[in-house]
Amino acid sequence: MSEEEFRGAMARLAGGVVLITAHDEDEGPRGAPAGMTATAFLSVSLAPPLVLASVRTGSRMDEILEAQPLWAASLLGQEQRVTAGRFAMSGRLSDRLLFQEVPHVLGEFTGAPLVKGALATLECRTESRVLAGDHTLLIARVLRAGVPVETGEPLLYYRGAYRRLG
Repeated sequence: MSEEEFRGAMARLAGGVVLITAHDEDEGPRGAPAGMTATAFLSVSLAPPLVLASVRTGSRMDEILEAQPLWAASLLGQEQRVTAGRFAMSGRLSDRLLFQEVPHVLGEFTGAPLVKGALATLECRTESRVLAGDHTLLIARVLRAGVPVETGEPLLYYRGAYRRLG
């Protein structure tokens, strides 16, 4: 099977859109926020609470998360499509500049940005890293989960584009 055939088949699997964030301690004297959009994110276990995130091996975020085990995930709603797109771009502006335009708070346990208005936020600590082809799978314990009082609809990624339910 070719990579193109595989990519075409997997494009038909809808995925929730998550902004994975961390505090990059190596960026400047006080560090800086870092983020990436991901669609390969899932619950692994309820007891203990574990999640799995997939990042491209050798990417900036992979390097940050190899050095920094604490990170966060904001489960994005459909009104956060622009945020998802900005953090998915290659050759984008610096994350420090992008976060100036994204309303967020810093996580109590991780220091990582948590997007305001997200459907849910999770603060995590990596427990294991597994190399899988051209990606690294991060299995992480959830240290804190936040769910706002108001809920919205999820932002989905399907067939190469952001989508809405319905």
